[in-house]
This record gives sequence, structure tokens and C-alpha cells, in this order.
Amino acid sequence: MRRSRQPPRRTRSAPAVATLGVIAITLLAQGSGRAAAPASRSRAAGDSPWARIRNVNMLVAPEVVLEVRELEGRLLPTRKGGLTVFDDPKSFRIAIDRATTAISTASLSALLNRYTFAYPGAPLRNIEVSTHDGKLRQKGTLHKGVDVSFEMEGDLSATPDGRIRLHPTTLKAAGVPAKRLLDALGIELVKLIKVRADRGVAIEGDDLLLDPNRLLPPPQVVGKVGTARLEGDRIVLEFVGRTPKTLTPSLREAKNYMYFRGGRLRFGKLTMQDTDLMLVDAAPADPFRFNLAEYARQLVAGYSKTLPDKGLVTYMPDADKVDRPVAPVKSALR
Repeated sequence: MRRSRQPPRRTRSAPAVATLGVIAITLLAQGSGRAAAPASRSRAAGDSPWARIRNVNMLVAPEVVLEVRELEGRLLPTRKGGLTVFDDPKSFRIAIDRATTAISTASLSALLNRYTFAYPGAPLRNIEVSTHDGKLRQKGTLHKGVDVSFEMEGDLSATPDGRIRLHPTTLKAAGVPAKRLLDALGIELVKLIKVRADRGVAIEGDDLLLDPNRLLPPPQVVGKVGTARLEGDRIVLEFVGRTPKTLTPSLREAKNYMYFRGGRLRFGKLTMQDTDLMLVDAAPADPFRFNLAEYARQLVAGYSKTLPDKGLVTYMPDADKVDRPVAPVKSALR
């Protein structure tokens, strides 16, 4: 009797190293899940709203803010034939055509401690991220049998395939320079520091490769990073891709907003066909602070206006000012 051949087993890549705390810089946003395949995008695109976002600070988690300076793309349902439900972040993904986002080192530190390394046996904790002389610096505690303090600096860049590369240039353990010793011994950091492989990180030599499509909590972001840079205490990412669709917002004079057009979208108890929905900052002197997980409170504290073309404009206060309801302003409703 002939034995049937078994298919070869897939081998998993070595666990990634978490040397610097930029695992979550792509926030938006907001961890897990794999990037959508190109087929998923085309399959769901016909019934998916287009999106245009300007000057919105997304509250991703407590003490974590993702700054969306601009974003153009589409909201794609996660299930075939499904519906984009604004109240359910797992029901859709944000497919980015073009975007510029930023996150402060303070927000990044909070995200790393609260999410990225918030699991039993995590090798790093008490992480503090900052910038120094154009490099990203991280301090924290490394657990390798015993707790050892560490400090590291590195360069930030984007790879040709749209991931984020962090190249460490200096490393100190317990206050003693360690990188030159490791180089002399031919030891790579991946052999010393290991993290869970499902956190969107890969390793290439001593460099970290971060996948922006797997780093953030829902809604999942699907996009390609074209450039990554430091700007003061901000880590700035520019996403590149297809030429975005030209969208003209209902209120052209609005400065801070989220605008959704076309396709189907459920917003609270309202399901829109040929969506025409604009969420506007009622106090545009600073960026629109928006909390998707609790946006209903902002909705209740705001007000809405149906336009002659049946589009809907909703004015909201910032997420941290829902205790101060906003009243309609005549000039805003023209």
C-alpha cells in the first residue's frame, strides 16, 4: 500500500524583538488582525462609503491619542456582503489611499504599556518613549530572569513594502554600553529579547520591521507607509497608495471633520443608502477630539441638520467636553 504524502508544514517566523517602543506608532490607529487581501478590497468596494478626514484626534485608548491630520480612503465591510456599522469597529476596516497621521511620545508610551506589552511574561515594561537629537529614545525595564534597566536610541524610516523600520544605533543595559559588545560577539538582539509574534513585528538583523496593518485595535487600518519621521515629540507617518477619490464635503468651510460619501453606512439607528454624512467639530479652534467607542455621548451633546440634498451634518463637541452640550448656530446651518 502506498503511503500518501503529507503536505509540508508551514514554519513560523522567529518571534520578533521589541527593542524600541514604536510598535504602536501607526495607530490610528487603533491590535490584531491581518491586512486585507487586495481581493477583499475590490469585492466590497461597490457598497463601501468613501471617507475624508481632516484634523481629528482619535482617542484610541485611555491616554492614547492618534492625530489624523488628513486621511482619504474607504470604509470596507469585514464580511462579504456585510454592512459598515459605525457603532461596531469590528464591522469595517479603513482602507487608506492617502493619509498623514502622528502620535506623541507620551501617547506611544501609554499604548506600549497598556497594550503592546500588557501580557504575562512580556519582556519589556515601564516604558518611556522620547526623542533626542533626531532619534527615538526608549527607556524601560528588560526582564531576562532578573530585571535590568535599559536605554536605547534608533533611526526611524519606511521600507519599500510599506512597513516601518527601526534601526537601533545605541543600547545601554544597566547603564553600560551594550551594542558594541553584542556586535563583537556576533549576537543579534532577536536572540535576547522576544515578544509575541502576533503583535505585527518582524526582525531583520537587528532592525525592527513594524506592520502598520496589524498594530492597531479595531477598526483595522489597511495602508502602506511611504515615509516615517520625527517631528518634535511626534512620530509622523505618511501613507501612500491609490489616487484618492475627489470628495467635496457638505460644508466646504469646515476645518475639522469626518465626511463619508456613497455606499451604505449604519450610524446609530440610521442606515444610509448612498451615504452623505458629515461629522463636524462644533469648536474648530483646535483639532476635533473624537472617541469612536463612546461617540454616542458626543452625538447626544450635539445637534444635526438635514441639507436640501438630504445629506446629514452633525455637529459635536470634543469627546472631553460632552458635559457642555452645543446649541445650533444660525451661521453654521446655512
